[in-house]
Amino acid sequence: MTFPPDADRAARERHWLTLTREALPRLARSRDWPISADHCFQRVLLDHSCGGRWYDHIAERPAYRHAPLHILNAAIELGEAVAAGSVDLRSLNAQSLRWRGKR
Repeated sequence: MTFPPDADRAARERHWLTLTREALPRLARSRDWPISADHCFQRVLLDHSCGGRWYDHIAERPAYRHAPLHILNAAIELGEAVAAGSVDLRSLNAQSLRWRGKR
């Protein structure tokens, strides 16, 4: 979903929460994804939008509320690409875990 330039931040945040708490977890049930929990989708999408661990770039929590708008928008666009099947969630998750020293 592309937002018009005048769309307010609250609308973007609501869309982010719907995408990561409802849409992506629902899709995970029917796809062979390595993650299914909302916080995992949020981690992966925010990490990639920041180019590393999101908490190295966003000081306060919740991250989506304190992220600069360009990062939130990038995370939403990436999540929509994952939902559309045009981006590989497995590789995104693997990179996110590598940034965190878990693989």
